Amino acid sequence: MARIACLGWGSLIWEPKDLPVQGKWFNEGPLISVEFARQSNNGRITLVLVETECLLHSLWALMKTQDLPSAIEALVVREEIPPKNADKHIGRWSTGQPSPKLIPTLSEWAQANNLDHVIWTSLPPKFNKMDIIPTAEQVVEYLKKLSGESRKVAEQYIRFAPQQIATRYRHCIESSLHWYPMDVD
Repeated sequence: MARIACLGWGSLIWEPKDLPVQGKWFNEGPLISVEFARQSNNGRITLVLVETECLLHSLWALMKTQDLPSAIEALVVREEIPPKNADKHIGRWSTGQPSPKLIPTLSEWAQANNLDHVIWTSLPPKFNKMDIIPTAEQVVEYLKKLSGESRKVAEQYIRFAPQQIATRYRHCIESSLHWYPMDVD
């Protein structure tokens, strides 16, 4: 049986739903380049891999799946990604491949953890229905204008994001809106 890990940095951690992971998420995943740069359909600003000045440790969990296609399918279902987009929105790495640009230590980290495959969500940045990376100021202004349920779910996402995902945008959101990290049990 292959050893397959799933990387996470956002809602997968506190809300895995039916994603078949073994036990808990570990904090010492490979370094990633990530930011709050995707405006989702329900109003949240979510974390996605984008080029940033600072690398942070991702979180990771072992998958219960037997093989890479099963692991990918499970992540597609959890993330509600249309099957036609699975190849571009689910990142994958296998032994012998180089590390991806936005996860530069993946190969060495995976080897040190005896992993055969690693998967992750690879949705692009998006803001105002365009595939662009918003500025920190745009994100803060957008979040300030939210109200009702949209504001509630947006704030929850920011607060529940793992504390180690201390991005530049998160610091701006915290200083402007006082949405500080909360532990999720």
